[in-house]
Amino acid sequence: MRLGVLSDVHGNRVALAAVLADAPAIDGWLCAGDVVGYNPWPGDCVERVRELPAPGDGEDGEESERQGAPTVMGNHDRAVATDSAFRFNAMARAGVEYAVEQLDDEHLAWLRELPDRRRECDGRVAMVHGHPDDVDRYTYPDEFDGAMLGEEDLLVLGHTHVQGARAFDEGVVLNPGSVGQPRDGDPRAAYATVELEGAGVVDWDLRRVAYDIDAVQEAVAAAGLPTKIGSRLEQGR
Repeated sequence: MRLGVLSDVHGNRVALAAVLADAPAIDGWLCAGDVVGYNPWPGDCVERVRELPAPGDGEDGEESERQGAPTVMGNHDRAVATDSAFRFNAMARAGVEYAVEQLDDEHLAWLRELPDRRRECDGRVAMVHGHPDDVDRYTYPDEFDGAMLGEEDLLVLGHTHVQGARAFDEGVVLNPGSVGQPRDGDPRAAYATVELEGAGVVDWDLRRVAYDIDAVQEAVAAAGLPTKIGSRLEQGR
């Protein structure tokens, strides 16, 4: 089974479209949170993630009711869902306030129902936005440790916007990086693919794809959002 793994889309419709166009054939998608925030297309990004096939959709030729890519709640998702961004800086707060204004009731309800943690693929994949012990903890790739894994073969994290993966005897810990606002010095949209077979994770690919940053910057300005949301995209910071 080949999984596509997303995180930290942050309302960047242009970057998300580039990722989905670049991806190879995928059996199902996973999303490690923060679909919204910062960029000016929160509703479009929620809708697109909800359209993506989940692992196991349509197996054995059977039609299944698709619920979209299994997704956990990120801190920006939570702030939008609860209309509270009191701990955010001005730039992040502006993105939250914009998303609250733009999203319809259905999209807000979907965000509110996202779990902090979830297990997929018969328990072989675990997802949390920050860290298994604290969903809001920033956990960078050099901090990945086999002790973070439980019974799963793959632990998927987001939150840092820094792409990385490490293999341990217990399994693989992976952050696909940020689709919509990378912070690892590479401005290209980030995502990952993972090959999951009977023996566990047999391969993974940390992928990057260029997208039209100028178009995002123009949309940020047109929406009246802080200009730094767009300008920082050029440096991947």
